[in-house]
Order: sequence, then structure tokens, then C-alpha cells
Amino acid sequence: MSSTLKWAGGRTESGARVRVSRHFPATVGRFDERAERAVIDGLTRWVEERYREDLAKRPSMHVYIRTLPEPVIEQVDRLRDSPRIRSLIGAQVPAGSVVAPMKHTDELYVSHYNKDQGGDQGLFDRHYDGNLRFLSSSVVVRALIYLQSDATYKVVFDDSRLEKAFATYDFGLMDFHRELHWVEGQYNPADRQRILLKCNYLVTRRGAALLGRAALAANTGVFYVVKSAMEYSKSPRTPPQVVVGLLCNLFRLLNNIHPLIPLALIAAVAAALGWAIARLLA
Repeated sequence: MSSTLKWAGGRTESGARVRVSRHFPATVGRFDERAERAVIDGLTRWVEERYREDLAKRPSMHVYIRTLPEPVIEQVDRLRDSPRIRSLIGAQVPAGSVVAPMKHTDELYVSHYNKDQGGDQGLFDRHYDGNLRFLSSSVVVRALIYLQSDATYKVVFDDSRLEKAFATYDFGLMDFHRELHWVEGQYNPADRQRILLKCNYLVTRRGAALLGRAALAANTGVFYVVKSAMEYSKSPRTPPQVVVGLLCNLFRLLNNIHPLIPLALIAAVAAALGWAIARLLA
């Protein structure tokens, strides 16, 4: 996998045959240690300086953490590999689970409330982050680490019956594929921008290395395709961007009903196109 960091879950259950695909309940926490807050303050200052122009724009911004300067990545690692986060994940997964950070998918995220039918509108509407909740061999836990935020927006974790207005130094843990959630609030240009880290962790059972690699490949493939479509179509200006943005929002709504519906629709469209091309060439 993308990292050698692994740790065992703390819950006592029956050995290595335990399935880990049950819902991971949303959990909130806060970085209270002075050293942790110093790391967060330093990262915030760096983001404000490096992305000054982007912070002034309306669309959201995602940057893969792996593309940042090495000293910045080292500071991010101190948060995403934090014992505070590790212990909270370990307390909610079966004993003996293997938890591996998916660092190649982790992102720095600048959140602007942007409902314009583009690809990033789904970040605020009711949605699941992923569409692989039918996988029985793994769970993906996402950590939302707030480097800077005020409490003007509230995140609703519907499946966990939890609501939280996140502020600076807060973090939340959620099930990437199985937590229906959304953001409630009203756009105010005077609000402080929200700057956060999105860090993902793949949870598999011990001794299931092959299934773990398959789950990692499936998660990575879907993640990059969906993210590319969202980035291309945020605040759409051209007809192709408008179409892709509408498709992103359509697939999000279908995924809320059942994760196989978008996949079935894609398969049907591909089959129809293949049939039409074959007829033209016949």
C-alpha cells in the first residue's frame, strides 16, 4: 500500500475472520496540545501565503498533499499520523484490523460555499463521498482536519445522527462510503474561509492482504475518476463543463439511492454507444 504505517484496532472481537465492512460511526475530536496547534497554525500561514489568489476566488480548491513541498508534507504527517486520530479509529474497528493511510489520495481543501450546479456543488448537498459501500472486505475512514474555520457552517452526518459546526483545530472522522452527509449554512463573503485536510485510511482485516490490495485499487480508481470530473466542471463556463457538472450531480443523486445505479447507468450508456458504433461500421 502507499504507506507502511499500520495499527491494530482496539475492540475485542473474534479473530482475523471478522468482517470490517460495517458502518464506521462519525466521530469528532479536537487538537488541544500546544505542539499540535503550532503545526496547524504554521500550515495555515503557509496556505494563506502560497494560495493567496485562490483563497479570494469562489470555487473550492483541492490540491493533492503529495504534490506539496516536502517540509509541508512532513508537517501534515504529524497530524494525519497523530496518535489522537489513530486511537479514535482503533476504538471503532474490529481488533486486529490493519489500518493503512491512503496518502496518495489525501488533499488540502479550501472550501467555499459554491452552489452553481457545477462539479463541486455535491460537496455541500446530501451525498456519500464514495460509491463502494457494497464492498464487504474493507472500510475507508476519512479524517477532516480543520486548519482554519469558524462555526458558521454545520456538517450533518445523517447515518451517525451527529451534527457539528467545525472550528479551527477540530477534526471529524467518517465512513467515506457509508456516511450520508451534507453542509448547512448560508454563503457570506465575510466569513472566514475553511481550510482543511482530507486524509483517508483503508481498514482491512488482518491476513487479507490480497483483498486489501483489491480494495485499495478499486478505491483509488473511482476516487481519481470522480475527482477529475468534479475539478473539471466546478463553476462551469463552457458547454462541456456544464454537461459534466450536471452528470456529477446526477450520479451523486443516484448514488444516494444505491451505489450500483450509477455504475449500471454507465454500463448501459457504454453498451448503447458500442452497439451504435458497431451498426455504423457494419
